[in-house]
Amino acid sequence: MQDVLTYFSANGAEFLRLLLEHIEVSTLALAVASVIAVPLGILCSSHPVIERISVGTPSILRVIPSLAILIFLVPLLGTGTLPALVALSVLAIPPTLVNTSLAFRELPEDVLEAARGMGMGPARLFWTIKIPLAFPAAFAGFRTAATEVVASATLAAYIGGGGLGEIIFTGMGLMRTDLLLVGGVSVAVLSPAVSSGLSHLQASGP
Repeated sequence: MQDVLTYFSANGAEFLRLLLEHIEVSTLALAVASVIAVPLGILCSSHPVIERISVGTPSILRVIPSLAILIFLVPLLGTGTLPALVALSVLAIPPTLVNTSLAFRELPEDVLEAARGMGMGPARLFWTIKIPLAFPAAFAGFRTAATEVVASATLAAYIGGGGLGEIIFTGMGLMRTDLLLVGGVSVAVLSPAVSSGLSHLQASGP
């Protein structure tokens, strides 16, 4: 424990930099995945054929370990943040896509019919009725994706993408238990903290 305290006292600024890098690449990956998965999920909710193709492809990629995807991307994209961002985005797309599609597909038809009966057009129906009703289930998929991405972002350091993984890989290379504890515990705390924070954000929403 003393070694851990010594690390923070001597490397506090470096730890903060790596933590921010970890959060940054995770946030970017979730943003990219959301831009792709949310509109596609809405489209899939009314087109079963598109859903089978759209859900199946990233789900197959998801079975491949993230480290294997990173190694595959290095010859194409080089090292650094970009290949890590692509790999993490691939990881985040399936849960976001599946939950969004399911959320919009299972909207209560009686509520939609009542809204149409009140004279709501497609655009107003979508923004004022469908989105609020579908949001909780769709957001649950985003929350799952966020938890997985934050945990997997440690691998970004393997190809020079920064983040808390640098501490873990350095600790492995130097056989330093203090660094392994600092890096491992930080990720282990950050991942559920993000999930909990998103849950509270959802609960406090309108």
